[in-house]
Amino acid sequence: MAKVYKVLRTELVRVIDETPNIKTFVLSPERPFPFATGQFAELMIPGVGEAPFTPSSSPARAEEIEMTIMKAGRLTSMIHQLTPGAVLGLRGPYGKGYPLEQFQGKTVLIVGGGVGLAPLRSLLFALFEELEKYSRVILAYGARTPKDLVYKDALKEWSSKIEVHLTVDEGDESWSGKVGVVTTLLPEIQLEVGQSVAVVCGPPIMMKFTTRELLAKGFTPEQIYLSMEKNMSCGIGKCGHCRLGPFYVCRDGPVFRYDQIQNLANIWD
Repeated sequence: MAKVYKVLRTELVRVIDETPNIKTFVLSPERPFPFATGQFAELMIPGVGEAPFTPSSSPARAEEIEMTIMKAGRLTSMIHQLTPGAVLGLRGPYGKGYPLEQFQGKTVLIVGGGVGLAPLRSLLFALFEELEKYSRVILAYGARTPKDLVYKDALKEWSSKIEVHLTVDEGDESWSGKVGVVTTLLPEIQLEVGQSVAVVCGPPIMMKFTTRELLAKGFTPEQIYLSMEKNMSCGIGKCGHCRLGPFYVCRDGPVFRYDQIQNLANIWD
């Protein structure tokens, strides 16, 4: 079997409920599974199917992988029914992640929406490893309601290390923070745009309007990094499902600079 298809036996050791429809799955592969932040892997239920997910854990911990998954279809619904002890398959890692060396010495503005914070969590862990190499790290994160915020406890912990700005589309009696879509956070964040990069991950409509807001704020397309994961399937550029102009997202991404794709048709579809 070609190495690219090789499946690693993996045990599910813990399940963490994040929101009513999002869970984090802690996986223990039979041998270390090194990956770079932003890369993804194929998670397989033997005899059922597989799908691509980006690890939400630190790339410094290759012996244990975490994946934060939203229940959105047949396979993810089945994954949500799994309990500790289940045996899964893992293959990868695939794709190109975040170019951390290009972020050094700069302000890193991270903008996430909903479950899009999952791959950004891995990025944050990677930045925390060498936080002194970055001028500032700022997280702007939004979810539909307070109940839909993922990593609630971690958000409080992160605010002691970096700047954290939160918002929800709809508040409730428990919420005293900002109400509005995540782009409403950006005007209040003061930074030196010329010495910054922005990283965006979330639903396509959120990334579309966040990118527009960043451009209006003075960011150039070369300063904006997007995680274009939506249509990935096989993971190795064979099925064509994730074709984006001349690119295969699974092979050439999933992380792209906006200037690489800004002139392609239907990038937000």
